[in-house]
Amino acid sequence: MTVADFGAACAFEWHKIRTLRSTFWNLGAFLAVSLALAIPSGWYLHKTYAELDAAERAVFDPIGSGLSSIRLGLLALVIFGVLTVTTEYTSGTIRSSLAAVPRRAVFFASKTVTGSLVALAASTVVVIATFAATQVMLGEHAVALSDDGVLRAIGGGIVYTTLLCVFAMGLAAVLRSSALTIGLLFPLFFMVSTILTSIPGVRKAAQFLPDVAGGQILYREPQGDTILNGWTGLAVLVAWTVAALAAGYYAVRRRDA
Repeated sequence: MTVADFGAACAFEWHKIRTLRSTFWNLGAFLAVSLALAIPSGWYLHKTYAELDAAERAVFDPIGSGLSSIRLGLLALVIFGVLTVTTEYTSGTIRSSLAAVPRRAVFFASKTVTGSLVALAASTVVVIATFAATQVMLGEHAVALSDDGVLRAIGGGIVYTTLLCVFAMGLAAVLRSSALTIGLLFPLFFMVSTILTSIPGVRKAAQFLPDVAGGQILYREPQGDTILNGWTGLAVLVAWTVAALAAGYYAVRRRDA
């Protein structure tokens, strides 16, 4: 495989992504939902800060508050990642794609790289915009980019959201079904992980779930009773993502179209 061949495969994948109507809807929803939650959240925190006692002010985290709203907006980015992979299977165009790019390693790599770059670009815009909007609403309680931990959290937030999208792409390649993949990821990311981290007996194990572990990077200090910090949590998410991509590649390589 030459660089030109891989570049052509990526261009082919980019054409498919940008011609999907759902791409623009999901990426737009990622931004809209995140901002729609960030602005009132920042306003509410600003208005209620005076009511906090000394202990609550000591643990107040304007960094984490500025990024917390992307968790719900992330739903749309996860859907984007899933549909990037599964649309061809549900529509039957996967046969045409494999005829155009018969080397399945190249096919899967180009799809993953192209989808990841789109997710990275969207995450960069959304994380920065969401953080900035919250800080504006926080007023005098906001933090500046030069403050300790701010750039780490913003950069980490971009990586976090991108990796969860790529993780979803790997899982989608295994399951080959939009409904099944989304039906598995939504409860895992947005219900099961929250419930499990609240149960004393399984709290330690639940911190290693991909969204929980990676989410530590969004905060100035580790959240809850955890042995993970921002960087080790992100490393756990990287491991989950690599495993999902490996499983996805194996499925694409071994199964019929």
